Amino acid sequence: MKCGIEIHQRLATGKLFCRCSSEASEDAVPEAALIRRLRSVRGELGELDVTAKFEEERRREFLYKLYSETTCLVEDDEEPPHGMNHDAVKVGLAVCSMLKVKPVDEIQIMRKIVVDGSNTSGFQRTSVIGMNGEVETSKGTVHIMTVCLEEESAGILPTHEDRAVYRIDRLGIPLVEIATAPEILDSGHCREVAEKLGTMLRLTGKAQRGIGTIRQDLNVSIEGGARVEIKGCQELALLSTLVDNEVKRQESLLKIIEEVKKRTKGKLEISEPADLTPVFESTACKIIAKSISEGKQVFGIRLGKHKGIFGTEVCEGRRYGTELSDYAKPAGVKGIIHSDEDMKKYSISESELAEVKKELKMSEEDAFVLVVAERHTALDALSRVKQRAGMLYVPEETRRALPDGSSAYMRPLPGKSRMYPETDVPPVRVTKELLGESAKYAGAGVEEKLASLETLVGKEMAGRMLKSRNLPLFEKLVEQGAEPKLAAATLEETLVSLRRAGVAVEKIKEKELAEIFALYSEEKIVKAAIPEIITALAKADAASAPDAVKKLNLERIKGAELKKLVEEGKGDIKALMAKYRLRADGAELQKLLKK
Repeated sequence: MKCGIEIHQRLATGKLFCRCSSEASEDAVPEAALIRRLRSVRGELGELDVTAKFEEERRREFLYKLYSETTCLVEDDEEPPHGMNHDAVKVGLAVCSMLKVKPVDEIQIMRKIVVDGSNTSGFQRTSVIGMNGEVETSKGTVHIMTVCLEEESAGILPTHEDRAVYRIDRLGIPLVEIATAPEILDSGHCREVAEKLGTMLRLTGKAQRGIGTIRQDLNVSIEGGARVEIKGCQELALLSTLVDNEVKRQESLLKIIEEVKKRTKGKLEISEPADLTPVFESTACKIIAKSISEGKQVFGIRLGKHKGIFGTEVCEGRRYGTELSDYAKPAGVKGIIHSDEDMKKYSISESELAEVKKELKMSEEDAFVLVVAERHTALDALSRVKQRAGMLYVPEETRRALPDGSSAYMRPLPGKSRMYPETDVPPVRVTKELLGESAKYAGAGVEEKLASLETLVGKEMAGRMLKSRNLPLFEKLVEQGAEPKLAAATLEETLVSLRRAGVAVEKIKEKELAEIFALYSEEKIVKAAIPEIITALAKADAASAPDAVKKLNLERIKGAELKKLVEEGKGDIKALMAKYRLRADGAELQKLLKK
C-alpha cells in the first residue's frame, strides 16, 4: 500500500483576496442570490482537463446565496481580487518553518479550473509557498512535498436535480494545504501523521476550529490498483477506516476483474440500450409506474457473463453494483436497478423479469442494468455504466468520504491541464523581512510545546490541552497570571460540564475569565465558586466577576474567621464543607484541623 495525505486548514486571518471576515456563520441569513452556469476552458498547455469536461457535461445550473457581512463583489466574481492577505502569507510561511520546508523566492498565484459550482468564477486560486520538508513520526520521517495557500470553496447546500445551491460566505477563506509524499505505511500511521500536522497548524494560533475547518484528502493505492483520491474527511477518527476500506475496495475490484476476465475470456460483451418501457406499462413497481406517468422511460443493457458480479461486496456496506450506480448518477439519475438485487423489494413481477431477460436476449449467466429517466438522461447514465463496467482495471478517480468510513465516486482524477497563471493578482516576494515577521506564528514544535505544557499542567492535561481549541486562550490567561492547572481544568472540564447542563458558556468573555482567575489568585474566592460565577455571568445575572461574587455571597472565608468557624463546628469537616463549600478552601480547613 502507498498512502499520502493532504491537510487543508482554514485560517482566521480574514479572506485571502478581499478584506471580508473569514468567520462564516452557519446561522447567517442570506440577503441576495445570483445564478450562474459554468463552462470549462483550456489550461496553460492548451489542454482541456478531464475533470472540468466531466463537470460541464452535467449541465447544471448554480445558485449562490450572498451575505453582506462576509461577502463582497470579489466573491460574486464581479470585481477583480485584491492583493494577497499578508497575514495569511505569514501564517503559511510559519508552517513552512515548522516543517523544515524551503520557502519559494516568489509566491506565484495560479488558477485551478473548478466548474463543479464551488467557485463563482469557475476556478480556484492557489499558490505554492514552499517545498521539500519533513515531519518526524513514530514510524520514521514522512516528507512534505508542498505547502500551499489557497482559497476555500463555497459551502454546498441541499441540491436540486438540475441545480446546485451554494453559500458563498465560506468562499475565499484562506486554506493552508500541506501535502505529504506517499510514505505513510498503514492506516494507523495515516492518523498519526494527520494528527501531528493538525497540531502544528493549531500552534500558529491562527487556525480556525470546529467541524469543517480542517479537512483531510487521502491518496491511496495498492499494487496492481490505482491512485485514488478520497476527499473531504473531516473527522480524524475516520481516517484509519477510510484507508482500510479503500485498500479492501481495490483488492476486491482486482478479484472481480480477474473473475470477469476468466468468464469472458477477455471478450466483454455489453449490449446497446434497449427501451423496456412497454414491459412495465402495468407494473406494480411504484418507482417505475410514477416515472412512466411523468413521461419518463425505462432502458436496460445486458452485461454478458456478469451474473452475481454486481452483488459482490467491495467493502463493508458497498457492492460492485454501487460502484456502477455512482458512475450513473452524474447523468442525473438517482441510481440503477440491477439483476443481482432482490426484485421483490421493487415489486417487479416474475413475468416482467422474464420479459426483460427476453428483450435483452439474456442467457442464464448474464446480468442486466435498468435505468428509469427521461430518454437522453437514461441513455447517458447507461453509457456511463457501460464505460465503468468496461474498465477491466482499477480506475484512477476522485472519491467522496462517507460518514461510515467508505467512499463514493465523484469524478475522474484531475490532471495538470486545469492550471493556468492568475493575471489579476501580483506575485508576492518572500523577503527576509516577511520571513522574520512570520516567525511569531511559528512558535515551538509539537514536542517542545508538549514538554512546556507538561511542566505547567502535568502529562495527561498537557496532551488534552495541546489538541484543544482553547490552547491560545489558555496561554493568554496564564500570561495574565492565571494558575495554569486551574485555567486548564476550567476550560477543558468546567465549561464543558456547564455547557452540557444548558449554561450558555459561549457568552463568557476572555476578560471575565481573567477576572475570575485574578480573584482566585488574590484568595478572594475558592475553586468551588468558579462554576457559580460563570453561570451568573452567562445568565447576565451579574455585570462582572466581582459583582457576581458580591451578589452570590461567595467571598472566601479564611484566616481567623475560618479558624473561628472550625472551633464553633467542633472540627466536623463534613458539616463545615456542606455549609461553606463555596466559600472555604478544603486544604486550609484540613490544615486548621491538624493544628
